[in-house]
Amino acid sequence: MTDDPLPAEHLSPLAALVDEVLAGVGYEMSAATDAIDDAVPGYGGLFVPETTDAELRRALESLLESGLTRPSVPEPASDAFVLYVDGSSRGNPGPAGAGAVIADASEDHLARLGRPVGSRTGNNTAEYVALHLGLSELFDRYEPRRLDVRIDSMTVIRDVWGGDDPTEPGVEAYSDAVAAVLSNVPEHHYTHLADSDPNPADALATVGADIAAFGPG
Repeated sequence: MTDDPLPAEHLSPLAALVDEVLAGVGYEMSAATDAIDDAVPGYGGLFVPETTDAELRRALESLLESGLTRPSVPEPASDAFVLYVDGSSRGNPGPAGAGAVIADASEDHLARLGRPVGSRTGNNTAEYVALHLGLSELFDRYEPRRLDVRIDSMTVIRDVWGGDDPTEPGVEAYSDAVAAVLSNVPEHHYTHLADSDPNPADALATVGADIAAFGPG
């Protein structure tokens, strides 16, 4: 791990509040959305069009004041893990989100993570954030000794596993943070996912981008 702070991509105040709630539940997307939906009065919710920004903001602030609890951590089958990651940016740059799924060696999902990255952020940055999110939460929960990272971004693969320098300005801090985390895994490698390969992190990144697109709030 690295103690250097990662760059803060711009988010609206409303999206930033959602990200705080996500952080409070370990970026477990379902746990966060369920908690937010329960906190919004009536039939409102995070993605209910009839919910006003003011109602959503009050619900988010109430959740943060009341305190949040991380979901229980499932027991893994072994010290070998699979990590799916994906980043999504609409417009590249545009509203961007990051998604990650932690699975055990039997492909049982242990955590489904997501977060907004920025309101005007490139796809490569979203991919790095997704990888860092998955790795950070993996180490917060488990002690991995073998890891297969499944990812579709050749840009990130060439940097992290191929030794190339990052190609997009501003991602060096993310790249360094990822390298620092991976240095603690005795055995790790990547699997490149083609566009046609299923990636369960994709939907989580899309939800993160939806949140990043929230207005001022």
